[in-house]
Amino acid sequence: MTTDDQRPSALEALDRDPASRKRFLTAVGGTGAVAAFSVFLAACGSDNKSSTSSSNTTSTQTSGGSSPTDMFGKGDLGILGYALTLEYLETQFYKDAAKSGKLSGKVLSVAKQFGDEESQHVQALEGAIKKAGGKLPPKPKGKFPLKDQKSILKLAATVENIGAAAYLGQAPRIKDKEVLAAALAIHAVEGRHASVLNSVIGEDISPDGAFAVPMDAAMVLSKVKPFIAS
Repeated sequence: MTTDDQRPSALEALDRDPASRKRFLTAVGGTGAVAAFSVFLAACGSDNKSSTSSSNTTSTQTSGGSSPTDMFGKGDLGILGYALTLEYLETQFYKDAAKSGKLSGKVLSVAKQFGDEESQHVQALEGAIKKAGGKLPPKPKGKFPLKDQKSILKLAATVENIGAAAYLGQAPRIKDKEVLAAALAIHAVEGRHASVLNSVIGEDISPDGAFAVPMDAAMVLSKVKPFIAS
């Protein structure tokens, strides 16, 4: 009997089965999803082996190894809980930024839009966890330095780039195709947010080049730790 840890990841299964992949891509967005799925394969690798990226990231865990996501639950439930925790923080960040009085005009409007989209991510992930019979993780209390518009935009770019890399980092570990579809859809939006903000603060729109670089849970959690109140 094959255990959950021994099953191939959803990414591997889709890579190996063209018919299944076609149905999956049609379900999550047709041709647009094809490009996004190709990025997942290129960045993560369909063989699920660890790969070294840069000094700012670490290798993704293999499906059989332990991961910090286990603190949120086992397998896909842990990944969903981990993603939801990050989305809780992002949602609070945009809410706090919009209420800070430091933003105005188009910047304020975009912050509200991005915050609403992050809130929708929260609702989707909460729904997925409840559907799977899991328990929602405790909502962290964020603390964000909101000094002025320039610093808020820079922090927003940091948060969104981490978020996009975090989803990509979990892609090779996801077993369920519905969970992978949700991660792929959210990853794409996080990446778009990051690109807009990178451009605004004068950074490269695609800082990793042609292929996005994943970030594992340990690195992500270490980077967001300063933004969580003790």
